[in-house]
Amino acid sequence: MRRSNAALAVIAAVIAAAGCTRDAGDVIEIKHYPVDDLDGVIMAGCVELDDAVSADGGGSIRVATTEPVTFRLYETGDIDVEDARLIYRAKLKTQAVEGRVYLEMYCHFEGKGEAFSRGLQAPLTGTTDWVSEEIPFFLREGENPDNVRLNLVIDGSGTAWIDDIRLLKAPR
Repeated sequence: MRRSNAALAVIAAVIAAAGCTRDAGDVIEIKHYPVDDLDGVIMAGCVELDDAVSADGGGSIRVATTEPVTFRLYETGDIDVEDARLIYRAKLKTQAVEGRVYLEMYCHFEGKGEAFSRGLQAPLTGTTDWVSEEIPFFLREGENPDNVRLNLVIDGSGTAWIDDIRLLKAPR
């Protein structure tokens, strides 16, 4: 009986470990923008690098506005992904925001145009410390974007920082 219980415990531990390993391996990083500089930022003339405020210690993008605006940050080009969940993840911080701050992702499909995903389910407002935000975009089989655009939206006024920007691929 003891051998049987011990064997079952070992089997359960192996299955649990295999499950944890598989889950961790399901998410793949496609792009990472650490925001240590403004290289590659599309609207670099409208934002500034803030060396003093950072989620990871390397700097962040600071955006301030008195009216609603969408800041175009990065474009990926062709990423060769289909039948998956794209995840736009970033760290955000806000100060005196009147309105909403959220992530926005556009996927462009050749011959079909663009589709988008917006983080309207949990926008930031007011003054917040660093939080991790993410939005998904579900790609079906045969849907392969030839470009993905990562934006930050301030739908109102105030200041926001964005750092540690990632585009991830996960199972649908």
